[in-house]
Amino acid sequence: MLTRLLPQLQISPDDLGVGALDPAGLFGPDVRAVWLEVGFGAGEHLAAMAKAHPDIGFLGCEPFINGVARLLVDVEELGLSNIRIVVDDAGLLLDRLALASIERAFLLFPDPWPKRRHNRRRFIGQENIQAMARVLTDGAHWRMATDHMDYCRWMLDHMTGSQEFEWLARRPGDWRRRPDDWPPTRYEGKGIEAGRPPAFLTFQRRKRHQMAQVSRGTL
Repeated sequence: MLTRLLPQLQISPDDLGVGALDPAGLFGPDVRAVWLEVGFGAGEHLAAMAKAHPDIGFLGCEPFINGVARLLVDVEELGLSNIRIVVDDAGLLLDRLALASIERAFLLFPDPWPKRRHNRRRFIGQENIQAMARVLTDGAHWRMATDHMDYCRWMLDHMTGSQEFEWLARRPGDWRRRPDDWPPTRYEGKGIEAGRPPAFLTFQRRKRHQMAQVSRGTL
């Protein structure tokens, strides 16, 4: 599977190259937008979303080859043609993506790096928030999930402190319940069985002119 299917779907270092990468060019003409999942694990969420949205191109980043291999099984069984894979962390891809080229992003159950001395290794941090703000279109949603409550507080602290993003929750149910169009994952199920209820957070990329108003304190 890895030797046969992965070369057809993998975004190579040559694809990333130099300069801005227009992700729409990685897909066929029927793709109307591109979404990104950072750290897709075993890929069940990515595969389910790709099946539900055949007109969307999906970029998935995952450094662990076992997860990539599991996703490829779903790709073949479901006949998916709208997924492209980066077998690495998301940093290099984010650096190369063109400005405002991603219409939705996902960060689901990332490693919480629970030891305080390792917190700096968490994906959510100023550098990655800025990188995601650059590549997301105005109004794009960035969905996050975690069952680690310290990391949830960390996410909220960093994201609500950013001028580029607005948290869309208006009531507790907005983050306690997974939205109907948000496919479950096995990791989520394991966390619930272990007594770790997840939090589902959705942030919206503010419009660029709106962000300028926020910085001036006029909103």
